[in-house]
Amino acid sequence: MDMFEIMPTISTSFIVISAILVAIGWRQIIRKNRVAHEKTMIAAAVAAIIFFIIYLSRTIFVGNTEFNGPDNLRTVYLVFLLFHIVLALVAAVFGIVTLTLGFRKSFDKHRRLGRVTAITWFITAITGVTVYILLYILYPGGHTKPLIDAIFS
Repeated sequence: MDMFEIMPTISTSFIVISAILVAIGWRQIIRKNRVAHEKTMIAAAVAAIIFFIIYLSRTIFVGNTEFNGPDNLRTVYLVFLLFHIVLALVAAVFGIVTLTLGFRKSFDKHRRLGRVTAITWFITAITGVTVYILLYILYPGGHTKPLIDAIFS
């Protein structure tokens, strides 16, 4: 197994770590531990950024893995993947805005958006792990190709 084959496992692990840290951070703020909450949420953001760097690197240098499952699941998989991608983009934007509001001490807005952001991030992490399982555990062996080809071919 070379570095490029293990990258999806590593990047998916960082998404899971990020989601766990968001859950811990949410619990910390419920317990009024603002300092620990801030540190944990920054760590969650760093884990998400590490995921993105690994994912982008693999996409640029290797390509994305084509779905290798049964033909009758292909359309369902592609719709699910598109849902995950859109949700991930929304969660990333919400995350940036939520962090910015926190750093600017706009706590009322931060609190309201933070709840939505956290839930969106949890769903993104779950759908991301599901995509990983479909591509690398249940139906491994798909070819790698550029993102557009992997989605639309």
